[in-house]
Amino acid sequence: MVSLQPLPVDHPRSRALLTDYFAMRGESFPQGQTYRPVFPEAAVFAPPAGIFLVAVDEGADVGCGGIRRIADGPDGTRYEVKHLFLRPETRGRGWGRVLLEALEDRAREWDAADIVLDTHHTLASAGALYSRSGYLPIEPYNDNPNATVWLRKSLSA
Repeated sequence: MVSLQPLPVDHPRSRALLTDYFAMRGESFPQGQTYRPVFPEAAVFAPPAGIFLVAVDEGADVGCGGIRRIADGPDGTRYEVKHLFLRPETRGRGWGRVLLEALEDRAREWDAADIVLDTHHTLASAGALYSRSGYLPIEPYNDNPNATVWLRKSLSA
């Protein structure tokens, strides 16, 4: 079973996963468009501003994801999900949901009213996970050039 370990986003293990994630995104981005990866600053994923989790299975790092505090939304404190990734060979085991729920739980602990994310419409599996997890479409809350879909989930219920 997968376990989750908080690590600094600039730790070599985190950086290796992000490098793989950015490479995968770049390869799968629609032809004629450019994916623009940005390695995050460590401070935005340091508690209580945020957290970065690494998913580990049998001693191997298999995925990652984080949340970071962003400007408050209409309902109050807001966190954003970033860089949710599982290595392709581990997908379909429910670990994306485990990782997402852990990030949501941490946001709740920090009194978040809601949690948002942006994604790309070509990431069908991710979109299905977010939909099953209660995320609903919203108007864009940022100008991320890599995003085509923006989602929100209320955490106050």
